[in-house]
Amino acid sequence: MPFVLDASVTASWAFRDEQHPHADLALERIRADQALAPSLWWFEVRNILIVSERRKRLREAETAAFLRDLATLGVDLDLAPETNEVLRLARTHHLSVYDAAYLELALRKNTPLATLDTDLVRAARIESVHIVGETV
Repeated sequence: MPFVLDASVTASWAFRDEQHPHADLALERIRADQALAPSLWWFEVRNILIVSERRKRLREAETAAFLRDLATLGVDLDLAPETNEVLRLARTHHLSVYDAAYLELALRKNTPLATLDTDLVRAARIESVHIVGETV
């Protein structure tokens, strides 16, 4: 079954000290299931990596290797969010528009959401969106 992948889970794959069981489960799952993400995911992941280089958490070669590995997982980017729904979710749940975009995609596609963001998890539960790694 497809699922929506957010940048917090993706980032945890890049850093050994940020591993999380839900992220590990999403990584296992992406090998067999389709992962979806709003197009902003592409930018968020790369921003996390470049900021980590600046903070000396990663070297340029590690960023390149991570992005090569990530490309093999085949995350499908969604380019057509429902604007009104993104804004509704952001307003209702006091989310950033960025986080609301992940939730909107999960709702629109009726798929679980892989996230480590506590505010996004809270909003997803309220909207009855299953979180990857949580029991139903």
